[in-house]
Amino acid sequence: MTISEQIKVLCVRQNISQAELARRLGTTPQNFSAKLKRESFTVAEIEQIANVTGVTFERTFILENGDEI
Repeated sequence: MTISEQIKVLCVRQNISQAELARRLGTTPQNFSAKLKRESFTVAEIEQIANVTGVTFERTFILENGDEI
């Protein structure tokens, strides 16, 4: 699942529209829709999306020995 697909599912599960998410992020629905189409989100933007929707975003690399980075 792509990050854009995950964000769309997040909107459905959190019962907010993509336009509302854009507003919470301080951008226009048009700009947000373009970012979804381009798959051009930075980690900081994904963390901001998690913050404004009240969820937790975790990112880690897990090595073969179980160590996390």
